[in-house]
Amino acid sequence: MSILRSRPVLRWLVPVAAGVAVIGGGAAVGTFAAEAEPSLPPRTAAQLLVDLQTSSLEGLSGTVVQRADLGLPPLVGLLPGNDLTALLSGTHTLRVWYSGPDRQRVALVDTLGQRDIIRNGRDVWTWESRGNTARHRALGEATGTAKPDATPSLPATPREAADLALGAIDPSTEVSVGRSATVAGRDAYELVLAPRDRDSLVHQLRIAIDAKQHVPLRFEVLAAGSDQPAFEMAFTQVDYRRPDADQFAFNPPPGVRVTEESAERPTTGRPAPVAPGRDPQVRTVGDGWTTVLVARVDAASGQKPAVAAPGQKSTAAPDADLSKLLGGLPRVSGDWGSGRLLTGKLFSVLLTDDGRVLAGAVTPERLYQVARG
Repeated sequence: MSILRSRPVLRWLVPVAAGVAVIGGGAAVGTFAAEAEPSLPPRTAAQLLVDLQTSSLEGLSGTVVQRADLGLPPLVGLLPGNDLTALLSGTHTLRVWYSGPDRQRVALVDTLGQRDIIRNGRDVWTWESRGNTARHRALGEATGTAKPDATPSLPATPREAADLALGAIDPSTEVSVGRSATVAGRDAYELVLAPRDRDSLVHQLRIAIDAKQHVPLRFEVLAAGSDQPAFEMAFTQVDYRRPDADQFAFNPPPGVRVTEESAERPTTGRPAPVAPGRDPQVRTVGDGWTTVLVARVDAASGQKPAVAAPGQKSTAAPDADLSKLLGGLPRVSGDWGSGRLLTGKLFSVLLTDDGRVLAGAVTPERLYQVARG
């Protein structure tokens, strides 16, 4: 079982900056400052894994910086909405508070306003200062099922990536101890996970773990052929005292428009993703680091977006943006067929002319191999 899946506190803390992807754009900050390597007693990778499993945390507050440089083409900016593009590029900073599994808060302040997500017991609030709008959802009583996460998420968020990484410790993964570090003024060990399969675009995952509190303080993903993180998040300031209860109380500002949502409705306003294997149009090939997701999508088959009638408001803008994006991608072909290819430092996406989408943290050659089969 994944360490993060079995330890909800850790699962929330490691990638808490993933909330930026849902909250939106952020304020630019400087790069993480390099600090001298501290001298720490030796610990093995196995000991660090035990530290993660046995750690307990009553409270935490701090500042997190998240930065992504995935080497994506400018055309990705044509995608509708800013949720995904905020995660895939740029630098973002936010404040976080944690006081147990039912009291959590993430707040982002940028040049255009503030956005908050607050979990306080059964109440989940999201608030955006620019429109002075808020959404409220009351979680249902415990029925034996897992409680919904208070933190926002998107498919393939850093939280999910970290969970997968720690859950993938098997013969396909090389586990080692890296150099000690100082993160947010705290001495930390570094746990390093590296895929053995050369088809993976991931070179290493590095997790800096507080030497005393055993809490992950920094998470980095390095792409193959690079010694600089393509994605990283780290605390720049951290305090392990339990935050005051007032931090989790949402007091609506004057004039705020509040939308009440049902307990079943996700706070992101999007339908929950369908797990591969439950949808006959979605399947996975392979396992571990070189897993490839294969789906059939109508938009990938070249179908033209609908055009609104005169005098009517068009609802096909996202389709038009997607068509423009696809048209700007390079064409590729082989004995598997033909299509277009989107590549970044950490993933590849192949959109075939026969309506398939293949994606993974793998080389294009791996996608072609799967498409051929």
